[in-house]
Amino acid sequence: MVEAEKIRSAEQLMEENRTQDRIVGGSFASENEHPYLAGLLIDLVGTSAVSVCGASLLSANRLVGAAHCWYDGTWQAFRYTVVLGTLTLFSGGTRVATDQVVVFNTWDPVTYTHDIAMIYLPIDVVFSASIAPIALPEGIELFMTFDGETGVAAGYGRTSDQQLGIQQTASVSHVALRIVSTFYCRSVFGFTVTEWNMCTDGLGGVGVCGGDTGGPLVVYSHGRSVLVGVTSFTSRDGCQVGHPSGYTRVTSYHNFIRQHL
Repeated sequence: MVEAEKIRSAEQLMEENRTQDRIVGGSFASENEHPYLAGLLIDLVGTSAVSVCGASLLSANRLVGAAHCWYDGTWQAFRYTVVLGTLTLFSGGTRVATDQVVVFNTWDPVTYTHDIAMIYLPIDVVFSASIAPIALPEGIELFMTFDGETGVAAGYGRTSDQQLGIQQTASVSHVALRIVSTFYCRSVFGFTVTEWNMCTDGLGGVGVCGGDTGGPLVVYSHGRSVLVGVTSFTSRDGCQVGHPSGYTRVTSYHNFIRQHL
């Protein structure tokens, strides 16, 4: 779970590793390519350790992320440092500390059901080319499954199963993934996958990994980028084994998100 210190030292290697694949089987993102992506540096109760997740900016003072990043059944967070507008987790950008996190009231860390939370910032961030909100589904999109479409996941997470932590750089990376049906996803993970989830396939060993959870899965719909998933879980067998990745389906929590905007 603890990633941050390894990221800090690894950023020194960023320039010499710019051509290496990222996320898992993905690539480096360009500056301003995902202005809605936030990194979370997470302070945990009872330890000096720091954990890492992602989140998505929805307005000048609200983000959406994963409930397990705040409480995963074992570790309880007491503060986030929200990092916006930078490709690197420990340098540049805008950094805002907050302890105002609203976890969905029936979040279950055993089954990972309802893995979603809203994050309140104490100030309004200034929008720019590098910091901007992501659109939420609306209209007909609220009734779409997005099965068969291509989504883009982005984050600061691990790049392979062999890494004990993030050992190279904390630069934002991204990967295009095919959204698959919950029926297919359930054939791998069982009935812990519900209609409140969505999944992407892992064919070719590509996908999200540790440190990416809480971050966005985005599709291009009706001329704009739209947040459809919050990264929730990967296979216990690893990120590169070809299994699907699981997300919290944003349309299932439309009312919860709107209530806290």
